[in-house]
This record gives sequence, structure tokens and C-alpha cells, in this order.
Amino acid sequence: MPDFTRWPSFPFEGDMRVKKLAPPVEVEPPRSGEDGSDCVACGTPDDAYIWVSERWRVRAMDRPTGLPMVLILECRSHLDLGDLPNLLAAELGVMTVRLERAIRSLDGVARVHVNRWGDGSAHLHMWFLARPYGRLQLRGTFLSLWDDILPVIPEHQWRENLALVAAWLADFGGKANAEPAHIAWESPATLTVPTTSTDDDREDGRRPATLGDVQAAAPTTDSWVRHSDSPAAGSQPGTTAAHHTGNVPGTAAPNGTGLPIPHQPTASATPSLSSVIGDIEEVDHTP
Repeated sequence: MPDFTRWPSFPFEGDMRVKKLAPPVEVEPPRSGEDGSDCVACGTPDDAYIWVSERWRVRAMDRPTGLPMVLILECRSHLDLGDLPNLLAAELGVMTVRLERAIRSLDGVARVHVNRWGDGSAHLHMWFLARPYGRLQLRGTFLSLWDDILPVIPEHQWRENLALVAAWLADFGGKANAEPAHIAWESPATLTVPTTSTDDDREDGRRPATLGDVQAAAPTTDSWVRHSDSPAAGSQPGTTAAHHTGNVPGTAAPNGTGLPIPHQPTASATPSLSSVIGDIEEVDHTP
């Protein structure tokens, strides 16, 4: 057996044998979409791709696989690698580096393998396979085989990865079609705000209807309440302004005993319904 069967990255072990090599054919059959009329890539709409631009498109597999990410880069024009004009050839290098960086930015990705075979389809398509971080056994040429062997990654993680790559590419232009998996959660049909107020409290706190109600609700004032800005004004009979000049900040006016009244903290206002709804709706939906 060849030496690579003893490599740690070779995915099989045990008794194996080499297949018999088939004889060469005189004329190779045409590849899929060779003349362009039956090209699958040309007939696929943009919404089947995770990202599209004027000259390039990126698509994924139709379901999650064993690797964190497997993507295919295609040009819009029905061309193969050797048929690219200089403009597309130069852009292919830029797109290859850009897509490699986008995939490598995902959590848990160590390297990105870039492959081009071109034996199945005549339309240019480049493969990008992400190797999981720490999986040293997956290094090398057999990564595409391991993709069919490894356990399939969760679909929500796969969709999130697709959305991240598409958003990365869209920062440089084009349009991102992939979206992250939406969180399935339901809000209540009605919102009940608890209250500690009783009917009596609400009755006591009703708005006055007339001036008489206001006067009836006002506390009885002393006859010596100050009615001018004179320092002595407002002094209790028999006292002088000196009794008031010693008040410290944060205390109220003197009471009938001549002693300062401690400052009473003001009760905080009851939060409005809109603020309660805002607090509820501002929930972190990061998966």
C-alpha cells in the first residue's frame, strides 16, 4: 500500500486493497454545462447564494456537513479558469483572499483549504473548506474525505456561520443573502404591569376639581408665614432673623419649636408603561 495510508490524516485503517485501474478512453465525455445551455450555475438564481455581486457569487451546500464551513466561489460569466480575462483573473485573486479571510474569522476555524478540480462542471468554481481548530488529524489532502465522515455540525451554528461570512463579504460590496437562524420565542399577547396602589389610594390621589377642593386640601399655615424677602420675615413672634441664619443646607425651614426639620428624601416616580415595555423588549437575542 502507498505510504499515505499510514499517515495520521488518512481516514481509513484495516485491510484495504487498491482498485483496478480502468483503461484510458480515447475521447473524454463533455463536462456538465460544457456548452453553457445546460449549465446549472448559470441557471441558478441569486437567492440560492449566500452572497452575490456584479461578477461573483458564493454558494454553500444545501445542508450542514462535518466541517464548520464549505463554500464555493463562482464567477457569473460562463468561463473556466483558463478562459478568464485579465479583469476577472485579477479579481479572482482578490476574491480568493477575501473569502479565505472571512471563513478563517469564524470561531473554531484553524485553516482554510482552497481547491479547484474542474472535472465535473465546466463553469469555474473554487472550493473553500474550513479545517476545525485543534483537529490535527484533519491536516493535509484528505480534508474533503473527512467532511463526509465527521458528525454533522448543528444547523443553527451552520446558518450563523453562513451569515457571518456573507456579512464580511458585503462590507466590501455586493449583497448578503444569508441570515442567521431566528430565535423562536413568543411574547405575551397582553402585558400586565403590577401595581401596589389600592382603590383608596387612587381615590385620595384624584385631581382636585375646584379651587375650594385645593384650599380644603391645603395644610393649615401659621399666621407668621413670611410674606416678604426681609431677613426677619417669616420669623416666629418673639424670635429674630439670627435663628434662621444658622440653618445648614439640606434642612427645611424651622418648625414651631425653632429646630431645623431634617430633609426628607423624595420618593422615586413610578416607571411609565413605555419604559417597562422598553426594558422588556431590549433583550439580548445573541444565540
